[in-house]
Amino acid sequence: QNGRALEYAHEDLKKDKEIVLAAVKQNGEALQWAHEDLKKDKEIVLAAVKRHGWTLQWAHEDLKKDKEIVLAAVKQTGWTLQWAHEDLKKDKEIVLTAVKQNGRALEYAHEDLKKDKEIVLAAVKQNGRALEYAHEDLKKDKEIVLAAVKQNGWALEDAHEDLKKDKEFVLAAVK
Repeated sequence: QNGRALEYAHEDLKKDKEIVLAAVKQNGEALQWAHEDLKKDKEIVLAAVKRHGWTLQWAHEDLKKDKEIVLAAVKQTGWTLQWAHEDLKKDKEIVLTAVKQNGRALEYAHEDLKKDKEIVLAAVKQNGRALEYAHEDLKKDKEIVLAAVKQNGWALEDAHEDLKKDKEFVLAAVK
């Protein structure tokens, strides 16, 4: 059993909801071979992104605006945020869910949320290197930078210059 076998099915069967649903439930990647009409089907796309979040890239554009689908996708694979509609990249719940799964998903958040301390703190706690994508003001924030370097010493690279001179931060980074 392999949902990716859908790739080799006859075109008529790629339009069959029962077959496509079974395929994406087994392997979300099968969504890419589904007929375009089924890439608009919420049930199919939701099943695909719950299995493999990054399959959001093959969903119809309208479903990339659907909060339920995008939330399910980023919960499974944080960096899937890159394929979400721009409006949802401004949604705090979605971005927070994404960065908790993969801190580096912060890269794809709206600029306003890169200034949000709660979001950035969650991101750097998951992956210290997410500090790279934080707003410059937060690269000076001691709580955020300390959390980042404790998670990954390499995060010191993206800290504000003043904190690179601070023994506490450098010690936390090298330990």
